[in-house]
Amino acid sequence: MLKPIEDHVLVEPIEQESTTKSGIILPDSKEKPNKGKVIAVWQWLILENGQRSSMDVSEGDIVYFSTYSPDEVEFEWKKYLIIKHNSILAKE
Repeated sequence: MLKPIEDHVLVEPIEQESTTKSGIILPDSKEKPNKGKVIAVWQWLILENGQRSSMDVSEGDIVYFSTYSPDEVEFEWKKYLIIKHNSILAKE
């Protein structure tokens, strides 16, 4: 399994629904997904002053991130995103 280092988070992308709750069909979009499930995180963050801090996210969290922040990687025929911790905007 891939293990991110330092301030990176490994995320499995969650594709956005193509139909709204009211039944409206949304057109296909080529934009990267901005929601995903955290698969792996590093043990801690290293702050500017050199101290360690725990990560704000953990494995299994659903996170939202900037559209153009992730780097896409493929591992064992699955696509994952590697995102810097500070690019995560929110979590469920």
